[in-house]
Amino acid sequence: MTRTSTKGLGALTPLRDHGAPMYLQLYHHVRDAIAAGRLNPGDRVPSVRALSSETGLARGTVEMAFQVLVSEGYLLTRGAAGTVVAPGLGTLSESVPPVSTSPATERGPATAFAETGMAPFQLGLPALDAFPRKTWARLCGRHQRNLHTSAMTYPDPSGHEPLRRAIATYLGISRGIACTHEQVFVTTGYRGALDLVRRTLLSAGDTGWYEDPGYLLARIFLERAGFRLAPVPVDDDGLVVEEGVRRAGNARFAVVTPTHQSPMGMALSLPRRLELLDWASQRKAWIIEDDYDSEFRYHGRPLPALKSLDHDDRVLYTGTFSKVLIPGLRLAYLVVPASLVGTFKDEVTHLSGPGSIVPQAMITDFMAQGHFSRHLRKMRTLYAARRGYVVDALAEVLGDRLYVQPQAGGIHILAHLKGRESDRRLTAAAAAKGMAIRALSDWRVGKAAHGGLLLGFANFMHADAAAEAVRRLREIWPAR
Repeated sequence: MTRTSTKGLGALTPLRDHGAPMYLQLYHHVRDAIAAGRLNPGDRVPSVRALSSETGLARGTVEMAFQVLVSEGYLLTRGAAGTVVAPGLGTLSESVPPVSTSPATERGPATAFAETGMAPFQLGLPALDAFPRKTWARLCGRHQRNLHTSAMTYPDPSGHEPLRRAIATYLGISRGIACTHEQVFVTTGYRGALDLVRRTLLSAGDTGWYEDPGYLLARIFLERAGFRLAPVPVDDDGLVVEEGVRRAGNARFAVVTPTHQSPMGMALSLPRRLELLDWASQRKAWIIEDDYDSEFRYHGRPLPALKSLDHDDRVLYTGTFSKVLIPGLRLAYLVVPASLVGTFKDEVTHLSGPGSIVPQAMITDFMAQGHFSRHLRKMRTLYAARRGYVVDALAEVLGDRLYVQPQAGGIHILAHLKGRESDRRLTAAAAAKGMAIRALSDWRVGKAAHGGLLLGFANFMHADAAAEAVRRLREIWPAR
């Protein structure tokens, strides 16, 4: 029987005169108790409500500490059964020394970012501190210890078949896409998926629609591949299909981000989706759907994919593990129409494919064992909180300079400039201070009356870090 342990935690009131954030002090306190053996594997820890009452801390602060402890593998949540110390930590006190809030842990947010190799506001990065490293390391160790012969031979250029099956199952449940594993091709990142489409279906000189503004790296890749891009504006309903038809009605393809437009954040409305599909069907054009961070929607369920409405086999669906897990994996996937499976298979046999099956097998297990879905649920909650830290800080410190556009999801913030400052000049000044904001103008083909700033927020672990970074950001504005 699991026993609740409050005694093992010792004195539960953190040192309020200490420089470290309160949630981090509580995290250290619980971790020290585990490392010292005062809390044992299987011990049930007090509930968030009980700890909040006993320490006098806000429930949100306690919840944040628990999120970090769970993500790092020290605690395990069991629903109605409560939260317990994770099994398998019996030797923790021997292998990991207790963490104390020494001066070394009192680094400012800017220093903490620099030591990780990240920059404040960097785009495209998930919350690396919340990645379940222990679970991942366990899966990695198992695969390295039990190296199968199949992992030692030439890998399937289409991707590891069990992973392709797991992806097909996941897409059917979460994105409404009915596909078989034969339709799934694992690629080296999103650009690998674009390259496979380019080689299989398109030719240099073809014209394609590009959302304006749209995903900068896709535009660079397509232009370097020799395509002619017709910029198509977006409004509150997403891509303006009528304008695309007017500008380049005979285009061979369209690259779109319908669930969460990059970088503006709106969703492509249902009438526009049907209009886009109708255009592609009539013109025999291809739609490349980039579903890059659809999992992170903070209000309601993620919207169905455009591919789920595709009855004429014109949509090529792409997704990536870079935003939902870690970019270092460099793994994405492409779902092609069933009628084109043979054509794509013929093409991938001449390419290098996604590489070793070991990381692909690890992702397979991560998905099959339920870690993937739990991670996504946790990250939705975490990102909603972290977005709030940055939005609140921007409103307080830069409310006279910026207007933050409301967004239902994603891992970046779009802040429109209220004045006439150049967003490119501001981003250059921010880069000189070690901050990685991006100018909205760089993502546009045409010109706009006002610029904007794109700011990543996923790695701001607490409100103090966000507030300090925004105060530093304020310094790049010229004095009025």
